[in-house]
Amino acid sequence: MASPTAAPATEAEPPVTHPELRECFGCGMFQIVPALGPDQRADCARCGTSLRRTRTDSFGRGIALNAATLVLFVVLWTTMLMTVSTAGIVHDTKLESGPLELVRHGLWPLALVVAFTTAIAPLGKYAGMLYVLVGARARTPFPYLGRVFRFARTMGIWAMLEVLLLGVFVAFTKLGDLVHIEVGPAVWALGLLTITALWADTAVDPDAVWEAIERSGQTRAPLPENRSLVFHPGMVACESCGLVAAHDGAHREGAGHGSCLRCGAALHPRKPDALNRTWAYIIAASILYIPANVYPVLTVIQAGSGEPSTIIDGIVELIASRMYPLAILVFVASVMVPVLKLAGLAVMLMAVMLVTTEVGASRLLRERTKLYYIVAWIGRWSMVDIFMESLLGALVQFGAVVNIAPGIGAVAFCGVVIITILGAEAFDPRIMWDAAGQNKHRPWQFLRTRRTPPLNH
Repeated sequence: MASPTAAPATEAEPPVTHPELRECFGCGMFQIVPALGPDQRADCARCGTSLRRTRTDSFGRGIALNAATLVLFVVLWTTMLMTVSTAGIVHDTKLESGPLELVRHGLWPLALVVAFTTAIAPLGKYAGMLYVLVGARARTPFPYLGRVFRFARTMGIWAMLEVLLLGVFVAFTKLGDLVHIEVGPAVWALGLLTITALWADTAVDPDAVWEAIERSGQTRAPLPENRSLVFHPGMVACESCGLVAAHDGAHREGAGHGSCLRCGAALHPRKPDALNRTWAYIIAASILYIPANVYPVLTVIQAGSGEPSTIIDGIVELIASRMYPLAILVFVASVMVPVLKLAGLAVMLMAVMLVTTEVGASRLLRERTKLYYIVAWIGRWSMVDIFMESLLGALVQFGAVVNIAPGIGAVAFCGVVIITILGAEAFDPRIMWDAAGQNKHRPWQFLRTRRTPPLNH
């Protein structure tokens, strides 16, 4: 065990937390997080992954910002997004027009993804967070705080309103030569919502919320008052709430370790079957990447002429129109990011499965861990192309004058984005450190099996 990097609390700012034993979810090292004061952070001493970050008035600011975000969310979905006009024809569009237009073209799977990532997931995240923050501070705590908090954090993975804002910007820029556009109040609400949502995410300390839920008595089982600061074999860290405790049931190698005493989530020393599941997602996304680039994603008909265009065709058209910044943005989001994400996951997997020595597996461990977090974060931004196509299809419907329709290639590309996000969530960066022999409490069975010759009977 090692102490992470953290500035000591001053006398003016007394500690707001207690020392606790934590596992780093980047490298698997168990270490003590010292007592922290307000607005302090503790990082892993080995790989640099953040272990705990405290906030000043986490609940008060969180309640205010999440409430403001919910109000802006209602404005976003109930007011006008844009007004477009051409040849004397005026067309008003709201945000729900995009998914409805996709359904009209028979692309209902794409419509479901757009609706989920821009409506259902954000609403679940912000409403769930507000429920938990208010409920934990109420005189009589609200029921099911732990379950709602876990749900809200899961929805946060799929809430993509900040990506939608970028998609609105791209659609607005791309339509400049086709139609006249007037921005509605929903666009301004989306811009403010993006700011308040990001502020809310940084203002709330999730660990403080779990501690408040624990004090309310809403735990799966009673927790010991004095928790050990010494690691013992068999201890497992909960990936939902971070609690480190010995498992509470019999288990076998590869099986689960029961449920977390605090939040009730299933406990696993490592994400179940991480290698095989990640490979499956990579292969599936690679297969879908071919039709995503071969089939058209958009068809623009202007004055009776036009033809379907693929992702690459759209980038070429932007370059021909001298929209170089927009062309670079679309190229990075739609071409480079999916390829780099697939390549990054494949590199991490091959470094674990194909390297047969601990010395080889130890190369660039910190860098590969940072690469994982970059891959996990950047993948969502590829959805900008999907949101842009949804908006363009809803905004530009002027019959024979000018018309834009999304294509089947967009469904395949959306599949690539969603599957790569699932792949990043399935991978466990700790197994890279296990393979390098850095976690002595976790012997790496894969390498040991490869190096050990079979027994002769």
